[in-house]
Amino acid sequence: MTRFDDALRELGLTELHSQIRRFPDATRTAAEAAAALGCELSEICKSLIFAADGVPVLVLMDGASRVDVELVRKELGAEKVTRADADVVRETTGYAIGGVPPFGHRTKTRVLADRSLLGHDVVWAAAGNPHAVFPMAPKDLVAQAGATLVDVREQPRTS
Repeated sequence: MTRFDDALRELGLTELHSQIRRFPDATRTAAEAAAALGCELSEICKSLIFAADGVPVLVLMDGASRVDVELVRKELGAEKVTRADADVVRETTGYAIGGVPPFGHRTKTRVLADRSLLGHDVVWAAAGNPHAVFPMAPKDLVAQAGATLVDVREQPRTS
């Protein structure tokens, strides 16, 4: 059993185990996952760890978008928000970058979910390693992650 399998069991989501899709090649990035699944990039849910004044925070974002760190900073009322390094990600979540699921982490972390995820019936998220993903309705994913819905997507620049 993996850490993610244990998390699914603890959350009463054992039915998700049979829906996990495993791939021989890594699906470490949203683009790799979308290509492997044959879905739109925006149907991938990225689980990204940032440090807000040194405290880890998880941001769930659709695969086609980038996180606006300034919007995250304002949302959290933090002085400074930066991308967490690989060691902090593993220490906080128990997973390596590229395989971080949206829930089932080693530590309890504040979670923000961008509203863009709700534009789909189903999104795909990492299932604990870079070779596995699982499908879930976005509203259920947000609820399981204990996330606050926010607007932290980087907006296209106008000229």
